Amino acid sequence: MSLASTIKGNPRLKRFVHRLLVPAGEARPRLWVKWFVNPFMHKRGRGSRIRWRTRLDVLPFNRFELGQGSTIEDFCVINNGVGDVIIGDGTLIGMGNVIIGPVQIGNNVIFAQHVAVSGLNHEYRDPSLPISKQPVNKALITVEDDCWIAANAVITAGVTIGKHAVIAAGAVVTKDVPPYAVAAGNPAKIIRIYDPSDGEWKRPES
Repeated sequence: MSLASTIKGNPRLKRFVHRLLVPAGEARPRLWVKWFVNPFMHKRGRGSRIRWRTRLDVLPFNRFELGQGSTIEDFCVINNGVGDVIIGDGTLIGMGNVIIGPVQIGNNVIFAQHVAVSGLNHEYRDPSLPISKQPVNKALITVEDDCWIAANAVITAGVTIGKHAVIAAGAVVTKDVPPYAVAAGNPAKIIRIYDPSDGEWKRPES
């Protein structure tokens, strides 16, 4: 049995190890993890940049990868505490984004400012417990290659955004968006989609 399996299979040991990595009641790792563990556990591609005002709440027990030539701008929060965060090549994560795993972002994607992407949801169904004491659910968010996510958009857990899709500013995406589509509104709906037969962007059929 591997060390990771041993830790996961023993609740008391798991809690102890978690406290070694993360202070109680916090999401960010301890400084020793940030300085001496994460640089050897997580992959950063050649020419990638993470601006110094970014908050990296990344831990060694889940993956964090940043592809070649990709940039995470200032004032972002990246959190892999409950799931991997994978960012492809040539992708820009604009200022003030919040990305909470599990999230997979493709190549040549643009995230504008103040986009919120969370693969995590808090349970709320048991009214006898505070929401903070209830379990969490997670579901992978996938943003495929060449997408543009405009400012202040929100992408919820479990959503897939297809290749070369555009999410309009302020949209709240609760369902999958097909490739080569434009989605807008709250909840987001498809307002344009590319028709390869004549090379034009059209309104979807009702």
